[in-house]
Amino acid sequence: MKKYIITSAVLFGIFFPKAQSSDSLKTENKVTFSAYAELFYTYDLNEPANHLRQNFLYSYNRHNELNLNLGLVKANYQSENLRANVALMAGTYAQDNMAAEQNALRYVNEANIGIRISKTKNLWIDAGIMPSHIGWESAIGKDNINLTRSFAAENSPYFETGAKVSYTSDNGKWFLSGLVLNGWQRIAKPEGNQTISFGHQVTYKPTEKITLNSSSFIGNDKSKDEKRMRYFHDLYGSFQLTDQFSALLGFDIGAEQKTKGSSSYNIWYTPNVLMKYQVDNKWALAGRFEYYNDKNGVIVSTKTPNGFQTFGYSLNVDYAILKNVVFRTEARGFTSKDAIFVKNGDMKQGNFFVTTSLAAWF
Repeated sequence: MKKYIITSAVLFGIFFPKAQSSDSLKTENKVTFSAYAELFYTYDLNEPANHLRQNFLYSYNRHNELNLNLGLVKANYQSENLRANVALMAGTYAQDNMAAEQNALRYVNEANIGIRISKTKNLWIDAGIMPSHIGWESAIGKDNINLTRSFAAENSPYFETGAKVSYTSDNGKWFLSGLVLNGWQRIAKPEGNQTISFGHQVTYKPTEKITLNSSSFIGNDKSKDEKRMRYFHDLYGSFQLTDQFSALLGFDIGAEQKTKGSSSYNIWYTPNVLMKYQVDNKWALAGRFEYYNDKNGVIVSTKTPNGFQTFGYSLNVDYAILKNVVFRTEARGFTSKDAIFVKNGDMKQGNFFVTTSLAAWF
């Protein structure tokens, strides 16, 4: 799959489409077509009978069956003053992430148009269905440090619908954008919702080895009668520490009104540490430590006394079979404060599973 929008490719040799920056301006009109497919197999030691795994996961979320996580075809047009993207998708990721959308929209990954509004500066207006401006991971598995997605990525927007104004400095070190959105990972608004949501993104690259990013969301994702304002901030830094070793530190925090008009808020947050070691041009090792605290069930509802307070850890091994084919294996575990995982009809505090994937792109 052609990379969407470059942010930290220099740091990791990979891309983070959810945290966007802008491509350099191009002087020639160009249409490109690309495709991406990722097959996966997950074995969950809790062995869910219906093969559906955790309700807070939206990627690789099937047990003991070979399946398609994401298949994607994309057309991109780029000229000096106009850009456009159209991408269609299928797979369990699309099925789980788009469940709230109208049937006709569930296969749309991207559909957006951008117009350059300055003759001398890299200043654009883009509108449509776009990759989210929040987070350090995307739906494109091979572009991420780890095989599976973090709690943070799975429970914040992968995509958004609206319009944004963006600016990239002449030296490429700064990227700034402001957004007007339909809602929190929405194409169509929920019934009865009359609220416009807003967001921002600032990315700073002081050197080729460091990227710092701040993104936010402000809005209401419920009907007018149940309106509760939500405030969310995503902060991360990626660092190329040596030629082979890189790390990413991330922290997300959100607050939502407890009731309509309330001055009290429910808070959730998630710190993350991701590390990668590139052994050679074929082999790579990566790991992740994470914690997600959503005691009041704003994003992940467990209906237990302590809510969703869960540690996660993972280790993956990647092998590049060809320059456009990669095989990955990851072992991952969860440990929660409450017994929220089901195994043989009983509730457990832990969950462990192994995932493999085979991804190809052109």
